[in-house]
Amino acid sequence: MTEAEIRQLVASVLAGIAPEADLASVHDDQDLREALDLDSMDFQNFVIGLHRGSGVAIPEADYPRLFTLRGVIAYLTR
Repeated sequence: MTEAEIRQLVASVLAGIAPEADLASVHDDQDLREALDLDSMDFQNFVIGLHRGSGVAIPEADYPRLFTLRGVIAYLTR
């Protein structure tokens, strides 16, 4: 996936979880959970959405790598 495709996927997944969240206001290195007020279930659903949208298996041990938008992009482009 390209960076643009990943950004679109993140925006789409977050729209389904937290429709009021403004991803445009979040910096690439900012913790998505704090910036968008995501609780643990929201974050779990976010990871599930990333998996479904990308086809990339994401083990629980890798969740900390997905706390920032930069981390998500790096993880899904590897």
